[in-house]
Amino acid sequence: MLIVLRTSMEPIKPSSLIDFVYSPIEALTETLERKLGMVSVVIISLSAMLGSGLFVLPALVMLDMGGGTMPVAGIWLAYLLAALAILPAAVSKGELATAMPSSGGSYVYIERTFGPMVGTVTGLGLWGASMLKSAFALIGFKAYLWVLEELLGITINLEIAALILLVMIVAINILGISRIKKVQTPIVLSLIGFMLVLTFWAILTMDMNWDAAFGPDALGGSWDQVWRDVAHSTAFVFVAYAGVTKIAAVGGEIKDPDRNIPYGILLSLLISCLLYVFVSIVMVAAVPPEGYMMEDGQAREDPLYVFAEAIGGNIVGVISAAFAVTVLTAMALAGIMATSRFPFAMARDNLLPEPLENVHPVYQTPHLAILGTGVAMAASITLLPVEDIAKLASGFKIMIFIVINCCVIVLRKASVTHSWYQPKWKSPLYPLIQIFGIISGIFLIYIMGSKAILGAAACCVLGLVTYYSYGKSRAHPKLTPWRTVRTELMNADKHEREKRWWIFHTVAAKRSHPDYLNENEFVHAMGIIAPELTRFHRRQLFHEIDIEVDGIIDVDQFLEGLERNLDEQE
Repeated sequence: MLIVLRTSMEPIKPSSLIDFVYSPIEALTETLERKLGMVSVVIISLSAMLGSGLFVLPALVMLDMGGGTMPVAGIWLAYLLAALAILPAAVSKGELATAMPSSGGSYVYIERTFGPMVGTVTGLGLWGASMLKSAFALIGFKAYLWVLEELLGITINLEIAALILLVMIVAINILGISRIKKVQTPIVLSLIGFMLVLTFWAILTMDMNWDAAFGPDALGGSWDQVWRDVAHSTAFVFVAYAGVTKIAAVGGEIKDPDRNIPYGILLSLLISCLLYVFVSIVMVAAVPPEGYMMEDGQAREDPLYVFAEAIGGNIVGVISAAFAVTVLTAMALAGIMATSRFPFAMARDNLLPEPLENVHPVYQTPHLAILGTGVAMAASITLLPVEDIAKLASGFKIMIFIVINCCVIVLRKASVTHSWYQPKWKSPLYPLIQIFGIISGIFLIYIMGSKAILGAAACCVLGLVTYYSYGKSRAHPKLTPWRTVRTELMNADKHEREKRWWIFHTVAAKRSHPDYLNENEFVHAMGIIAPELTRFHRRQLFHEIDIEVDGIIDVDQFLEGLERNLDEQE
């Protein structure tokens, strides 16, 4: 074996100290068509939320807010606080999506900010949480199917029915996003109309007990326990809003993403919050919380049927059950569409097997990722209880939203070096709204307790095993914004070298000669590194560094020249 020792006469090239490769964000390509406009964005987002939030969760939240022993009626407060808690993440996602309008949503933002290891953990965790949320919708579907059994006079195997429906949903997803849009639009608009008619009918015809929602007993016991119960229920109901940012997962299929994604997210959050709060107030004012419980004290999984039957009798109850089955199906439809884009995006980054990135030649959909998601949902529907699914999905989603808020802070801080981060829409009240989102998220995780933490820990372990067994050998190390910020705080000299190296390659990569800079390109690069220098001084610096007088400089000349001419002067 021949060992070559570096002698003192051999200078160390600055570029040899760089332990990552150049991987520009511009290299990200899309293989899916952009077909969705603003209306479609709002419809898909609402269809991913309103199903379980209206048809399944209310009774569960009543019991949860009562400490698990007695139902209470102040659930509207949990819905309102959950909307406020998710607002920072919604705003942050709106900004991130306009800088990275790519399919994969939160996974893409986190992977580009923190690197492939954190990206693998996030991508698999998001896939799992989103898949559980979609399974939650089909489990709710099972809870309403018994009403149709009685109406039709037949016996339906509820589990088999849910699985058959899942097969149909997977098939529709493979057939294409335009078909999903056509199915969901009339369903969501009909649902909103039906719920408004139902609630105003209750207000006009029933003896409403508004004290149930707003009175001194609306939140249960003593104040020292109430705040814990409200906070726990807020975290529990968080899953009802998870779909508000799900549209970013299909960002690569949205037209005019700079406008449609951020405003679509905020508009769907506003609509869903108003509907949740208004409907939950009327539900408890029209029917006492005890009416939504079973004889054994457990919460019913079909609370809207109870509400509708109390207003209009059996016929209206049956109509509500039919709506529930239809809307929960639409929710699962949107859920699989968004969920399947996480493994699709991870395969594109070489963190999962390449076939998951394949797009169907006819329907232009990631069919293998959709099929894999459908199989996992089938297992969840068969094996997991509804309440545990809601808590597991909420817990990990809250953690992801904490990281999403961190992404905006890190990317803003590193944007001088990573000039690709140029969002067309920026978060208002930065960084206060992101800090609020981080703190409130940590608080909600703490309140949720061990089940949420254990679920998230399991996702982290799965992600780390996947990364070290598959992704690490295939993903190239690169200078991430997080590394830039971290190095700036811990090692200023190393940070400056890496920053200059990155800017050199960022400017050079835009030309046909990625290994050197000419005078004009050098002047542009120095405008980023040292904007205080005039154009005359930048040109003069180029000629001082270009000792070979050939009109170009490579990366080592660039780094050595700046250290000699800029750093020594300081």
